[in-house]
Amino acid sequence: MLLRPNQRTKLDDTDDSLFYSFPRFVTHVDDGFIQQLTDLYRERLKPNTRIFDMMSSWVSHLPDEIEFAHVEGHGMNEEELARNTRLNHYFLQNLNQNPKLPFPDQDFDAVLNCVSVQYLQYPDAIFSEIHRILKPGGIAIISFSNRMFYQKAITAWRDNSEIGRVELVKRYFTLVPGFSEPEVIIRASTVPKILQLMGAGGGDPFYAVMATRIN
Repeated sequence: MLLRPNQRTKLDDTDDSLFYSFPRFVTHVDDGFIQQLTDLYRERLKPNTRIFDMMSSWVSHLPDEIEFAHVEGHGMNEEELARNTRLNHYFLQNLNQNPKLPFPDQDFDAVLNCVSVQYLQYPDAIFSEIHRILKPGGIAIISFSNRMFYQKAITAWRDNSEIGRVELVKRYFTLVPGFSEPEVIIRASTVPKILQLMGAGGGDPFYAVMATRIN
């Protein structure tokens, strides 16, 4: 078992749909993080491909100049998703209640998850689904920082160090047969911790864990 039952728990165990019932038209990371993520997408994503932006919101941080064949969005708040101009289509689904994604096998060239992996209570099921819907050679890019809705993050995430969280996401990939060895990007913040907590610009560390479907 990837996570023990107590590691999947949240401080706020009320229905997630209540927590996400009102829109938050803010970015949950700073401009430096967003620029690094967009640059990574520019490097790894190809034009005219099918993209699944999982646990998305009102902005996807995709490069403006790249045209994709289709960008499918998923989230928990319809107002946010409706505002996202990069999405060709979107749907609402609570992945902690139903991890089964409504797509056929090998449907997407890339699956993206930005600053949301910490809320998944059943990442083993979700990462198996990511593998299933990716085409052979398709890439999954999981990016995150040190920010979170603390009450909604799972215990295994809250109680971990930042590097421990990187290792956790690597395990999410490695325990699913058919993914490549995960590639990791770690760009720690150079801003003192106290200034990060105060919201100082440029303070967000950037982490990305990526793997491709090899079979």
